Amino acid sequence: MIAFQNVYKVYNTHSIALEDADFRINPGEFVSLVGRSGAGKSTAIKLLIGEEKPSRGRVFFGKYEVGKLNDKELPSFRRHIGVVFQDFRLLPTKNAYENVAFAMEASGKPQSEIKELVPQVLDMVGLSDKLNNFPHELSGGEKQRVAIARAMGNRPEVIIADEPTGNLDPFHTWEIIGLLQKINELGTTLILATHDKEIINKLEKRVITLDHGRLIRDEEKGKYILV
Repeated sequence: MIAFQNVYKVYNTHSIALEDADFRINPGEFVSLVGRSGAGKSTAIKLLIGEEKPSRGRVFFGKYEVGKLNDKELPSFRRHIGVVFQDFRLLPTKNAYENVAFAMEASGKPQSEIKELVPQVLDMVGLSDKLNNFPHELSGGEKQRVAIARAMGNRPEVIIADEPTGNLDPFHTWEIIGLLQKINELGTTLILATHDKEIINKLEKRVITLDHGRLIRDEEKGKYILV
């Protein structure tokens, strides 16, 4: 269970990034977080992963109250969440296998487990034949699939995909969306932050709409509607 309880985030005493956000996300849901640039999507994500603390209100992730976690507690907490970014954030000097393995090593997984899991997650994203390829040898869609495999490495309960198709052409966009749906169908909670209207309208999943920091709409099988 993820819960935002009357959450405010204010910068420099007057810039309101999030205003009275109040919603819950149940285990196994696929939720799209939508809104224009500056609507508050990125702020909500930062609060959820503990990168920022709320100015007011509370953010919960299961048994954790995220805003109260200290620097020592955050690394173990973040193993419950995998994050996929628009710009891939792959290490250019490491191949696909090493990029995924590096994230597992950073979280303290033993080498025996890493050797077993890395090929499994790369196979799940359709890249079992690209283990030894470096980022510059991969297409944009393949890079994003490596990034998704890296996010799945610690078997998180939640995947947050932050504008994951922003740098992709239409073909690779739907390839990645299909993969995210597959991950969700296997039981992982999926939070998709995007401003891509076509994706939202075709998904027919729950949509939470933010506008200037305020939650203005929360609909099951929602559409991308901004006026």
